[in-house]
Amino acid sequence: MSNNIGRREAKTGTNIKSDSNKTDIHGRAPINDEDVSQNNGSTPSTLGARFFDAQSELSASRQRLLRQIIDESNETFFLSSREMGKRYGVDSATVIRTVQALGYGKFADFAQDLREHFVTQITPYSAMKAAAQTNRSVSDRVRQSVEQDMKNLAAFKANLDPDKIVEIAKQINHARRIVIIGIDFAASLAGSFAYTLVRLGFDADAPTGSTGVVQNKIKIMTRKDLLIAISFGRGLRDTVDAVLSARRRNVPSFGITDNDSTPIAKFCDSFLVAPIDRTSFIDSYVAPIAAVNAIMVACAHSQSARSLEHLRESEEENFASNRWYSKPKISEGKGRITE
Repeated sequence: MSNNIGRREAKTGTNIKSDSNKTDIHGRAPINDEDVSQNNGSTPSTLGARFFDAQSELSASRQRLLRQIIDESNETFFLSSREMGKRYGVDSATVIRTVQALGYGKFADFAQDLREHFVTQITPYSAMKAAAQTNRSVSDRVRQSVEQDMKNLAAFKANLDPDKIVEIAKQINHARRIVIIGIDFAASLAGSFAYTLVRLGFDADAPTGSTGVVQNKIKIMTRKDLLIAISFGRGLRDTVDAVLSARRRNVPSFGITDNDSTPIAKFCDSFLVAPIDRTSFIDSYVAPIAAVNAIMVACAHSQSARSLEHLRESEEENFASNRWYSKPKISEGKGRITE
């Protein structure tokens, strides 16, 4: 992608089936059973989608070889065609012809998608296990973690298109109600996003609790509202289901995710890419936080008069309240602390 933001469209290697003559009021392709079935528990990677589409035309031996390579991607994504052939008892030419049967012109392109597939499948346990097998001190791991944070932020900055961020802010400004869905680690992003929007005078909410709470929020949304979904990799089911439900109700949606092949990118009307590559068991959320901050800055400054008014009111309320810590007073001559 040339920038961090993308529009949901049919991309090579995905399983979106669209008909240009059949779109809803937002110009989106309708949801079909295949869309949903591909999301429920399957791999959203380009390679996984290619294999799904081509497997009926592949011989049994090629299917078996590809399934082994994909299932063991943690041990194969860095191998050359010769090394891969040696691993599975075939020559490199067989590996290359099998790869070409999936539509890849070069083995290097296949290897890149295989690595992406591995990243979408990696779990905190497998990441921690892989990191533990390297000869690094704890101090080295701390430095590596911070360096990865900086790389993610640099990647986000390098591909940033400020005008696209402004477009997102305009969409937020025009929405009657904004519902932000983020679960587990993404809940902190959703909560701070909603909190700041409220500070600027928007009707925003980041629902927490059971699946029913999220579903009930979506049920009362209309085309005048906006759903913002935050999820990465394979995507959490409740978050993706919220997006699918919003689409059925013609509710506009926007996503923050880590690449253009995730379910959030596939089903949202538009999306922002913020990498979360990690060095150990926990994802790096530095870039997504920067993305949220950039959107908030655009929201505030695109309607500066409104923002200043709401911030002024909040400031006056803060000064008049006992919200902030104050140093206790000491009574003269007695040394006693008083409030």
